[in-house]
Amino acid sequence: MGPASKGMLDEFGAKRVIDTPIAELGFSGIAVGAAMNGLRPIVEYMTWNFAVLASDQIINHAAKMLQMSGGQFSAPVVFRGPNGPAGQLAATHSQSFESIYAHIPGLKIVTPANPYDVKGLLKAAIRDDDPVLVMESEKMYGDKGEVPEGEYIIPIGTAEVTRKGKDVTLVSFGKMMKTVYEAAEELSKEDIEAEVIDLRTIRPLDIDTIINSVKKTNRLVVVEESWPVASISSEISHRVQLHAFDYLDAPVRRVTMADTPFAFAVPLIEESLPNVKRIVRAVKEVSYLAK
Repeated sequence: MGPASKGMLDEFGAKRVIDTPIAELGFSGIAVGAAMNGLRPIVEYMTWNFAVLASDQIINHAAKMLQMSGGQFSAPVVFRGPNGPAGQLAATHSQSFESIYAHIPGLKIVTPANPYDVKGLLKAAIRDDDPVLVMESEKMYGDKGEVPEGEYIIPIGTAEVTRKGKDVTLVSFGKMMKTVYEAAEELSKEDIEAEVIDLRTIRPLDIDTIINSVKKTNRLVVVEESWPVASISSEISHRVQLHAFDYLDAPVRRVTMADTPFAFAVPLIEESLPNVKRIVRAVKEVSYLAK
């Protein structure tokens, strides 16, 4: 059992909590079949890097089942696990898969950034009639925060403005939110007040919240811990120029991972990932304050 399922076996028993062999394609297929027969399985991957092996079941079966069966079968499966770089894990264990799966119609993608959102989004995912991917980070499993014991649900598809500002909009998701908050604090020391948006959901994307913010700040910087090509920030940039072009006082800037396989050496890791310095620089560029 991993940290996300600790104690569940004792509480719910071996018929509901099953420790499988490390065969992602196999147990993902079992989950899709179980969902088609009325259950709501939760699949926990050790990492989304390993779940590449399960992508056939996620993409070709879970995502398409409702359409291919003419509405006769749905696949309400929750696929969850850690995603993105997590230290010195090198190229094959440090990938962010949000944009790959967000490309697929029929899937929903959520990315909690704090303990409160984990509970609310996970409950929403379990209740959803579509397959939902919950993309977390093992670097956040030790994070602590207020989590009410009572029932609450965060609706899938709703972003949150977590910091009000007037000068620039910063958009991000997942553990990158921590870096964005640090950057916002640094910017405030120079009298640049950033409005910060936590996407929380990647698909469906809450573009309205982003556009409403851009209409106020007239500048946008998108931060994500993934490669730049065909990324979430690419999609956001496209939609903002489509729906709020006249409100932009500067081109949209993106701060992403370097467009190269992830490194093992610490200096190369630090160079390739978004950081406070790069975010501050991007904000100053769109504010025409960069030197």
